[in-house]
Amino acid sequence: MACALTTGRKIPCKSAFGGIKEVLFADFGGLTGVTITSGIVTAIAGSVSWYKYDVKGNSSLETAMTSSRDNGTTFYTQTINLTLPYLDALTQQELQLLALGRPYAAVVDYYGNTFLCGFENGMEGTTGTSVTGAAAGDLSGFTMVFEGMEETAPYFVASGLIVPEAGQITPN
Repeated sequence: MACALTTGRKIPCKSAFGGIKEVLFADFGGLTGVTITSGIVTAIAGSVSWYKYDVKGNSSLETAMTSSRDNGTTFYTQTINLTLPYLDALTQQELQLLALGRPYAAVVDYYGNTFLCGFENGMEGTTGTSVTGAAAGDLSGFTMVFEGMEETAPYFVASGLIVPEAGQITPN
């Protein structure tokens, strides 16, 4: 079977800016009637509530492709690394709920791109810490890693399709 290529790619200007600015989570199983056109989610039916976590600094989305010539398989591991400064009880409770579930995640980068992670199988909380730090400049907060294994890389999502619920925790 031939896998037909469709185009090439030029080297862009060196104007990239890394990092993510928010991650939205929703309970797994509620997205129905998703329309994907050319690798972009263009319509979503179904009723899910998206909960937004503002992030900056050490938070990231990484997608690793694994392919086996011997087995004829290819899959994508989607990894979200969250760093949430400040310790508070409400955030701890929500992170415990996220760890028990396997939510969808929508990651927004600094260019305004939104990526849908865990579309087919959900994202699993695989590790996390609650740390006070040792020195004055150390993190006092939470870290959490979510991982999903999917047949595709995270889909880009058309603007305006994922809208967060109004409430957010204000740690202080």
